[in-house]
Amino acid sequence: MLKTPQRPTSLAVLTSGGDAAGMNAAVRAVVRTGLDSGLDVYTVSEGLQGLVDGGEAIRLASSSDVGGILHQGGTTLGTARSAEFRTREGRLRAARNLIDRGVDALVVIGGDGSLTGANLFREEWPGLLGELVEQGEIDPTLADAHRRLTLVGLVGSIDNDMFGTDMTIGADSALHRITEAIDAIHSTASSHQRSFVIEVMGRNCGYLALMSALAAGANWVLIPESPPDTDDWEESMCRALTAGRGIGRRRNLVIVAEGAQDLHGNLITAQHVKEVLEERLGEDTRVTSLGHVQRGGAPSAFDRYLSTVLGYAAVEQVVTSPGGDAQLIGIRGHQIISSPLMECVGKTHAVADVIAEQDYDSAMEMRGGSFRDSFRMIRTMVRAQPHKPAPGQRRLRFAVLHGGGPAPGMNTAVRVAVRVGIDRGHTMLAVRNGFQGLGKGSVEEMDWMSVTGWVSRGGAELGTSRFVPAAGDLDAIAAQLDEHRLDGLLMVGGWSGYEAAYELHTRRDEYPSFDIPIVCLPASINNDLPGSELSIGADTALNNIVSDVDKIKQSAVASGRCFVVEVMGRDCGYLALMSGLATGAERVYLPEDGISLRDLETDVSNLKEAVEHGKRLGLFIRSEHADPVYTTGFIKALFQREGGDLFDVREAILGHVQQGGDPSPFDRIQATRLASKCVEYLIEQASAETPTSAFIGLQKGKLRFTELAEFPSLIESGVHRPREQSWMALRPLARVMARPGSSKT
Repeated sequence: MLKTPQRPTSLAVLTSGGDAAGMNAAVRAVVRTGLDSGLDVYTVSEGLQGLVDGGEAIRLASSSDVGGILHQGGTTLGTARSAEFRTREGRLRAARNLIDRGVDALVVIGGDGSLTGANLFREEWPGLLGELVEQGEIDPTLADAHRRLTLVGLVGSIDNDMFGTDMTIGADSALHRITEAIDAIHSTASSHQRSFVIEVMGRNCGYLALMSALAAGANWVLIPESPPDTDDWEESMCRALTAGRGIGRRRNLVIVAEGAQDLHGNLITAQHVKEVLEERLGEDTRVTSLGHVQRGGAPSAFDRYLSTVLGYAAVEQVVTSPGGDAQLIGIRGHQIISSPLMECVGKTHAVADVIAEQDYDSAMEMRGGSFRDSFRMIRTMVRAQPHKPAPGQRRLRFAVLHGGGPAPGMNTAVRVAVRVGIDRGHTMLAVRNGFQGLGKGSVEEMDWMSVTGWVSRGGAELGTSRFVPAAGDLDAIAAQLDEHRLDGLLMVGGWSGYEAAYELHTRRDEYPSFDIPIVCLPASINNDLPGSELSIGADTALNNIVSDVDKIKQSAVASGRCFVVEVMGRDCGYLALMSGLATGAERVYLPEDGISLRDLETDVSNLKEAVEHGKRLGLFIRSEHADPVYTTGFIKALFQREGGDLFDVREAILGHVQQGGDPSPFDRIQATRLASKCVEYLIEQASAETPTSAFIGLQKGKLRFTELAEFPSLIESGVHRPREQSWMALRPLARVMARPGSSKT
């Protein structure tokens, strides 16, 4: 009878394959979670080759060993191709090196090739140990105690081409690099009325090309999964770009994925596209190949978060399910999932196979619904002119406006709403300065070119306000709705916008003009809106915070200081907790938890002890409404007084810089998806006998509409936040990651 595998007492972690931003954060999470679980944790240098080399390449890790690596790009453990590991002899040496240290669990962070090689090692493990026993290299008792190798994989790849996870470690950071580069190219391309052809990585996956085209407002994109649908694709491309010039567009941007091909499987290169544009359009055309800059740089806030939660879950998998089939830990929506590793690898290879067989419909189907929706959306966005309305079509009239504070991504959402509405044959109007402007009649019709350049622009071009109409304001708003014959409203904004929309919805019996569909699209850096796990603008704000805190940490390490950083969020601690995870804060103070004097006494005591043992940096993040008494200034003064000469304390209130800047790629893409769905919803409801108003949001990985009438039941009384906040489940993880003993954070 087979014995039940015992819980491992040791595990090893390594990075392999191409480097990807976020790998260091994953290693840090594995080490600290493993230590918190009572395991001995070993780090392996130079990937799978380190397993073969042994010696100093496999080192016992402490919490302090992974301090200071969270924000670093690449992989501090190193990565290398290993010809020796591909041989049975090399794997035998690797097994001996691990068994000597009592290691029978392995966490591998890498691509499909590295994970496949590691799984072969897992499958051979019993035989390898048997061979070592026969050779007298190890004792049979030792082999019996470690008869199974537990393998858990995390995907580190900028290509985002692996099944079993919506996002791979490094893909979001690469998208940041690409989008930043294209934004910079925009200005010079427009200045000289040039065409630019930009080549991006991705191997057999068009994710980076497609999403960067959507996020940066490209005019044409070529991806492996869906080649141009005609043999004379060059003519179709040139015709579309020429039409854009004809309506006043000053630049053309064509994005080419490195694996792009035509219908017959022939590669389409950036150089070929350049030659086509120069020959057929006579345009000054430049090629920019972004190359390995896409891999480099500090990881984005999302990649730090993703890597941390995946590393944490990997150790949980090792502890709770030892000795089973190899698993891949991924994310679906915002839920962590575990899938059979080799099943995911097989499906990943299958996509490459169908592309090679020129079965492009199957390739698009296998990429999933979000990928297909994005491709359909880019085909609408690159049009120089909208489709003409169908003969006899009823032309509806919709208005878009903002409510609440500004949030990066608002302009992106308006651009998409206007163009999708017009492309469906309807009239789109814009309201300036929110519901206050609506009452004053600040309404204007928008055309296709009205929103040119808005995809990457921060702020809110239409203006916004926190105005919520009172009883005396409703007559004027009703009159404007009648005057402009509006069939529906799209509100892109935050808490005040939701309140205003709900107010109109509840007054339908008194004002027949309000009996139209109203849709709310969540846009708030606070991420405090019901019916959505993530609001537009929150990702940009989080990246702004992380960028500033990284700089603060450099100052703190250099001078041996403690910093208390205050971030926005109003009554919601999302930005505080997530930035704490992404920057390695010792402690995060949330309005949901409050602050007690005992908390502060414990925190200052722990900080003093850590500094006495060599710690050079203290980082505490406080949400602005965490407590009315224990303010940021109070905490700073308390720490300074109690710390005495041990450390200096500074406070940093980041302020409105969190609301500024151009929206992140995620916020642009998410705003695009949400705005498109909202317009489709308005069109559907405007034709219904009893129209329904709603707000849209990402819930468990899917976009869903929730009836506006449910707004009061989904929020906490007296504060600006929903009753359910899924991110709150991350608080235990934050405590594990803040494990003491590090000389850096």
